[in-house]
Amino acid sequence: MKHIIAPSILAADFANLQRDIEMINASEADWFHVDVMDGVFVPNLSFGFPVLEAVKKYATKPLDVHLMIVNPDQYIERFAQAGAAIITVHYEACTHLHRTIQAIHLAGCKAGVALNPHTPIILLKDIIADLDLVLIMSVNPGFGGQKFIPNTFNKISELKALALRLNPELIIEVDGGVNLQNIKSLLAAGADAFVAGSAIFAELYPVQVIADMKNTNKDSMEA
Repeated sequence: MKHIIAPSILAADFANLQRDIEMINASEADWFHVDVMDGVFVPNLSFGFPVLEAVKKYATKPLDVHLMIVNPDQYIERFAQAGAAIITVHYEACTHLHRTIQAIHLAGCKAGVALNPHTPIILLKDIIADLDLVLIMSVNPGFGGQKFIPNTFNKISELKALALRLNPELIIEVDGGVNLQNIKSLLAAGADAFVAGSAIFAELYPVQVIADMKNTNKDSMEA
């Protein structure tokens, strides 16, 4: 499977959101990554259903919705109706994680679980077989533009080993500080999908950056 590039619209220009959505549509990107933050689970606010619905109106690629919120269960059906193709919840926010994952699947979406940088991979052992995706946070969630946490490589490798035993089809996604300088190493560690915000939207030629990320090969000599 060719790896997945998921530009984070949190880094888009919201005064020109339709333009940036259409740029992603025309690029080699695979998903739109949509961060939803409530100001409680993380110390920041982002956007909710109206913006998600607006993105869905113009997006021609799946919406990868990352819920950084408390009590995600009460909103799963609504996010599915607003256009989410993938809904990822945080392990740290879910008291009854199996129930939450079942609800996401019943809503017709793929189900993911995100782990904060301090959360051990082994905690997923009893749920990993039910998941479509695991999102490894390589920064502390809440704000874009943070410095990548190097221990992420070890966590990806550990998760890949667990997935090969219990769920070989699992997609391993990485979010935070992903760029052209580290994507090859992340691929080599076992990651399959990459969220990138400022590394794409802050560049003069974002479509070319996406193409370069998409065509990076873990076995090549060049990043």
